Amino acid sequence: MADIIRTPQQLGNLIRRQRRKLGLTQAALGVRTGQRQSMISQIEQGYPSLRLDTLIDLLAALDLDLQAAPRDRSTVDDAIARMLLGGNDD
Repeated sequence: MADIIRTPQQLGNLIRRQRRKLGLTQAALGVRTGQRQSMISQIEQGYPSLRLDTLIDLLAALDLDLQAAPRDRSTVDDAIARMLLGGNDD
């Protein structure tokens, strides 16, 4: 099943999960993508400013593809309603 990514934190979590699944350290992923280990760490923590070419390099190194799909409006509307009503996703 595909992950739905809507925040930098969700993207970071996906990258961390896939890196670990492949048995890579942050340093090893950094070597594959030309990034420092510290940058991989920041990205996994949801670093909000990420260049598109860096993202594409990371996804390729992790054997992942980037896809875009229309949002399910009912999901978006439900999330907005929870925010407005002070609901919690936890």
